[in-house]
Amino acid sequence: MSYLVAANWKMNKTVGDTLEYLDLFLPSVKDLMKIEIMIAPSFTALSSASIRLDAAKKEGEYNVKLGAQNMHYLEKGAFTGEISPLMLTELDVDYVILGHSERRHIFGEKDDLINKKVISAVEHGIRPILCVGETIEEREQGKTLSIVERQIRNGLAGVEKDIVYIDIAYEPVWAIGTGVNATPQQAQEVHRFIRSLINEISKGNDQKTRILYGGSVNEKNARDLIKEPNIDGFLVGTASLDPERFYKIITEVMEV
Repeated sequence: MSYLVAANWKMNKTVGDTLEYLDLFLPSVKDLMKIEIMIAPSFTALSSASIRLDAAKKEGEYNVKLGAQNMHYLEKGAFTGEISPLMLTELDVDYVILGHSERRHIFGEKDDLINKKVISAVEHGIRPILCVGETIEEREQGKTLSIVERQIRNGLAGVEKDIVYIDIAYEPVWAIGTGVNATPQQAQEVHRFIRSLINEISKGNDQKTRILYGGSVNEKNARDLIKEPNIDGFLVGTASLDPERFYKIITEVMEV
């Protein structure tokens, strides 16, 4: 399975900004088929981004996929402000980021809700990126692995047999948007644990699920991180907002 480098733009970029970014970025990644790239813009820009990516793929070879930053688990209903999986599939969304620490810690999403979203995404043919990670307090208390294990087991409950259609992103909460990333050794320790856990949950499928690292990934630390044997790519926040910086991260992964 190829490396995945995914961009999570969070609450940034208007529709116009998104199209301008894609016009600058797409020519640089044409014909880069050995690495998978995903871009998750804001919900308001998904439609325009989908149309632009579709047009690009008619003009050449691109391995750039569209992602969403969240979704509801039901197809429709009285849920003001929510986005359903049907709305995403209509826009040819390939990926959805679920359980991001900002959803857990700012918006109060719990494991059981995230699990419902993971199940729904798989059922609708959208590949979930399940985010897991510990706070600085939990790390200092030596709870990193137990927290990660709980989040993964609960998040994957009921879809263990479908784990080949799911990716995991380890994002230590203390490293997200802080400029302080985990060292390659710290990341590798957790990624190795996750790989072993996946094999326990779904025997023999640990190499079919990518384990991404996220948390202040940038063009300066990407090379050292991606060299670790259990890191299969990145979920990039701030650095992905600049097309040149994001491309540099991609090139670091390609050189491994």
